[in-house]
Amino acid sequence: MSTKKVIVTGATGRTGSLVVKKLHQVSDKFEVFGFGRSEEKIKELFGSTEGFFIGDITDQSTLETALKGCDTLVILTSAVPRMKAPPKEGERPEFEFESGGMPEEIDWIGQKNQIDLAKKLGINHIILVGSMGGTNPNHPLNKIGDGNILMWKRKAEEYLINSGVNYTIIRAGGLLNEPGGKRELIVGKNDTLLTNPPNGIPTSIPREDVAELVVQALIQPEAKNKAFDVISKPENDDSAVISKDFSALFEQTTPGL
Repeated sequence: MSTKKVIVTGATGRTGSLVVKKLHQVSDKFEVFGFGRSEEKIKELFGSTEGFFIGDITDQSTLETALKGCDTLVILTSAVPRMKAPPKEGERPEFEFESGGMPEEIDWIGQKNQIDLAKKLGINHIILVGSMGGTNPNHPLNKIGDGNILMWKRKAEEYLINSGVNYTIIRAGGLLNEPGGKRELIVGKNDTLLTNPPNGIPTSIPREDVAELVVQALIQPEAKNKAFDVISKPENDDSAVISKDFSALFEQTTPGL
């Protein structure tokens, strides 16, 4: 059986690196490549740059070289805010985005570039990892650095859905740096899990569980042409049934935004 060639952009991010590592664990199914901006970061996370492309998602030439011949593109790129300066005592910290790293440039134009190139090169499946909250212009994350990050992410999601390429859009709740595979995952739509979480459970999910969803979206046919929000029950929730049947989980999801 031939292996699928998969490329992960944003591969040096906290979630992106987990996806790459998980895909390497199923190397009998996938030939895995990563795309990141920093050679130093790639070496720090993976030991070498073998299997990686180094560049910027706004550079069409480098990006096209990386995507050529791939079956699936996994998009995990995202604008990242930074603190302006240490806050004075009693004051809240202020954040900004670096020059060239605004959400409009990364989460909209950068993702649009990737989608357009993927379509041009005949890639047949794009998995896009985003965030919940995109239906609410007044969400606190949109205020950070005046970036409207969730709105630009939502625009890229809509563009992908309308592109004609098979898609899977995973909109995660607040990301936790906790072990995966120990919780029940709950899927929803249009931020209803944010505005009305079932039984008042936290609207969060471990990064490792998000990474596993990406891997399963590559395996399970039920994940194609679906877009969904996802959170998890707390690990110590007595009512929880740990999610293991990902085919059934994807069957609960629906197409479109």
